[in-house]
Amino acid sequence: ADCVTLYFFKPIRVVLNYLVWMFGLGLVHSRSWRVWEFDSDLISVVFIGLWDAFYRQKFNVSGIMVELPMYSMINSSWVISNEISYGQGLMLLANFMMSAALIFSSVALFVSRLKAPYPDFLRLCYQASALLLFLSGACTTIAVSWNFTMDFYGQTTLDFPITFPVEREMVTNKRLSYVFPLGITTSILLLVSALLFSCETCSIKPPKRVTPLIKSKC
Repeated sequence: ADCVTLYFFKPIRVVLNYLVWMFGLGLVHSRSWRVWEFDSDLISVVFIGLWDAFYRQKFNVSGIMVELPMYSMINSSWVISNEISYGQGLMLLANFMMSAALIFSSVALFVSRLKAPYPDFLRLCYQASALLLFLSGACTTIAVSWNFTMDFYGQTTLDFPITFPVEREMVTNKRLSYVFPLGITTSILLLVSALLFSCETCSIKPPKRVTPLIKSKC
């Protein structure tokens, strides 16, 4: 049973950490936190991320309508809503904690494969990984849920710069992108991974102490 745990379940936990870490990076760099459709002849859809926006704009080039990809950084010229502003910080914090948990879990896997008698060090690594993964899941859940709620059910204050080719009042439809389902899935996997590390902490046995033999004097 110990061999199965060592060579199968422990690597699975580390692979799961890598998976959720990649999901977290995908969420941070995604431009689909908001997907808005517009009643405009120039721009039909704008994809809004935490850091920038992407859209295709039509231009009249020598009498021919050409559609070109355009990017706009979300900076001080935008009216940045609280859910986007705090979402940036929450997702950066979540990814930092995921990276730290990945380091702790990788080191723990390496030490456990050496079969070195360091139960206290392994327990520390597992506890740190579990705590970081749990907090990371909480940050991710808050960020994606807050964004989803304000986008579809709340009154978001997010608005474009004055020089932007469309206005927020021209929005005709809001699409549900993959960000919310992916964020919830990532949070669930983070919670599962945290529980696995917590269970591993409980299963660590203290090293056996060898009692020295005392020779009796004749």
